[in-house]
Amino acid sequence: MNLPGRDGQPFTYPAAVFGDNAVRVIFGRGSLAQVPSEARTLGSRVMIISGRHEADAAAAVSAGLGDDLVARIPDVVQHVPVDVAVRAVDAARVAEVGLVISIGGGSATGLAKVVARDTGLPILAVPTTYAGSEMTPIWGQTDHGEKTTGRDPRVLPRLVVYDPVLTISMPADLTAASGMNALAHALESLYAPDATTRSSEVAEEAIRALADGLPKVVARPDDLDARTAALRGAWLAGWALGSTTMGLQHKLAHVLAGKYQLPHAGVHSALLPQVAAFNAAAVPVPFARAARAMGLGGPDEVGAAMFELATQLHAPTSLGELGLDDDAIPGVAKIIGASPVPNPRDYTEEQVVVLLEQAYLGTKPQRLMAPFDKLRAQKRERN
Repeated sequence: MNLPGRDGQPFTYPAAVFGDNAVRVIFGRGSLAQVPSEARTLGSRVMIISGRHEADAAAAVSAGLGDDLVARIPDVVQHVPVDVAVRAVDAARVAEVGLVISIGGGSATGLAKVVARDTGLPILAVPTTYAGSEMTPIWGQTDHGEKTTGRDPRVLPRLVVYDPVLTISMPADLTAASGMNALAHALESLYAPDATTRSSEVAEEAIRALADGLPKVVARPDDLDARTAALRGAWLAGWALGSTTMGLQHKLAHVLAGKYQLPHAGVHSALLPQVAAFNAAAVPVPFARAARAMGLGGPDEVGAAMFELATQLHAPTSLGELGLDDDAIPGVAKIIGASPVPNPRDYTEEQVVVLLEQAYLGTKPQRLMAPFDKLRAQKRERN
């Protein structure tokens, strides 16, 4: 499969996410300038949804739209609370909006998706982080700490404009966590039960681009070549995720982030090494692809390598450091056990407890994770 962008040059590409649904992708430095003209090909009477940190980009797009801009939401909230979503949908209807433009990370994209789900409006997305949500038909929102997600083709953006320049101002801690979040997307897609040859090639290339680009971006934040490579990896990771079914990694992240208001990307970063180590032995072929992409010796090294990469990037490796109380772990495990999701390795409630304990402490997983009863015995001995 000939994936564009390996040479760092701008491109336009129709990415088939699922079935006949394709997202038109415009990728390249300075491509933000194309947003007003591209928006007019999709609709008129535009609403812009943006994050606080994207004020300058939103202002530039607003100036280009002129009178076609009829509504603005200049601030967003993590995890898309229901009351925030209701107000946004009402504003879109009152203003008779014909197109939604999201500019920002997963929170901006997520709010735009809920508006699209309830109104049928098309979305033009301009990502400024590595969240990847812009390439999926997945929506999510929270209500009193409970996160609900779903898949709906109406929320898949028609057009995504990736401008690496917009990621330069992303703080180092967000760059690191968001990059690990993207790696979680790619790895879980690689071993998803409905993975295809195409999605697996996309996911492997995503892991390769991210593993190579992220350390360079964190070390040299203004390195535009590295920023371009990392953003391309995030695009591919989101595309792979949008084409496949989410499993234990994402179920855990949604419960933890939604119920306890933890940062979504940081939670993925802390969980990824542990979930990878847990699953690797059950699906050695997909993990061998991940190992190849990361330059490792074999599939059993992936979990530990993800931990080492997160440590190198100063990305979160501990749920405890993100603010989770260890008393919450049994309750989270009970929720996960009561609503099983597709995963290559079967799991029990007790196994989820131990996995979460490892992620809570931020311990480096073994190259080939030992049976959980052995880990539990070791823990009891230490206590």
